[in-house]
Amino acid sequence: MNFDYNSTRPKLILAEYGRNVQNMVDYICTLPTKEERNKHAQIVIDMMGVLNPHLRDVSDFKHKLWDHLQIISDFKLDIDSPYPIATAKSVKHEVEHLGYPQHSIKFKHYGFTVEKMIDKALKVTDEPKREQMVIGIANFMKMAYVTWNKDSVSDELIIQDLKELSGYQLTLPEGTVLTKLDFKTPPPGNRVKGPTTGNSSGNNNNSNSNNNNSSGYQSKGGGGSGKPRMSNNNNNMKRNNFGGSNNNNNNNRNRKPQNNYNNNKRG
Repeated sequence: MNFDYNSTRPKLILAEYGRNVQNMVDYICTLPTKEERNKHAQIVIDMMGVLNPHLRDVSDFKHKLWDHLQIISDFKLDIDSPYPIATAKSVKHEVEHLGYPQHSIKFKHYGFTVEKMIDKALKVTDEPKREQMVIGIANFMKMAYVTWNKDSVSDELIIQDLKELSGYQLTLPEGTVLTKLDFKTPPPGNRVKGPTTGNSSGNNNNSNSNNNNSSGYQSKGGGGSGKPRMSNNNNNMKRNNFGGSNNNNNNNRNRKPQNNYNNNKRG
C-alpha cells in the first residue's frame, strides 16, 4: 500500500491557505481558456477571504488576495486581474547585506575610537595644539581604563600604552599628571532621601525612656534594687476602684427597704 503523507507531497508556497487552495490554483493553471481561468480565480479569491478573515483588517485586502493568488501559482497564472499583476521581482526583495565594521583593536579596553583620535593627532602639525590633543587622549584613555577595570591605574602605564598605539610618535614629558579619577558608587542601602537632624535622635531617646518607665522596672543606677514596681496607671486604677466601692456602700446605707415602707403604709 502507498500512503499519502504530507512529507511526500509538494511543499506549500503559502501554508496559511492550506493544501486545497494550492490544488485549486494548480488546476486553474491547467485550464485552456482565459475566461475559465478568470471565473475560477474569482471563486478561489472569495474562498481565500473566508479562510483568512484577518486580512479584512488590512487596507486594500482584495489587492493582497490577488497578489497571494499569483504567489501560490508561482507567478504562472495568466488571468485578468483588477490590480497590477504581481511579479517575482516586485514581491521577493533581496535582502541587502548589512555591513558590520571589523577592526583589529590592539587594546580593546580603550576601544577603536582612541586609535582614530591618535591617527588624527599624528596629522596635526601645530605643536601646541598637538600637545593639548595628546593630553586629552591620555585622559580619555585613563577614563576608559578605569571604567572597565574599576581600579586605580598609574599615569606611567597610560603614557606607555599611548606610545605603543602611536608607534612611539606621541609622547608626554616625564612627571605629567593626568586627571584624577575616582570610580566609586555608593551602595544602594546607604542612600538617604532627606537630611537627618539631631531632633529626631533626641525624640527617639525620649520615646525609649518613656517605654522603659512604662514597663514598670526601676534602673539600678537610680538607687533602686532593680525589682519591678507598680506603674502609676495601675495605682490610679486601684484607687478609683476603692473609691467606687466606698460610694456604693454609702448609697446602700441611705436607701430604705421598700418592703418595710410598704407594710407600714398599709397598717
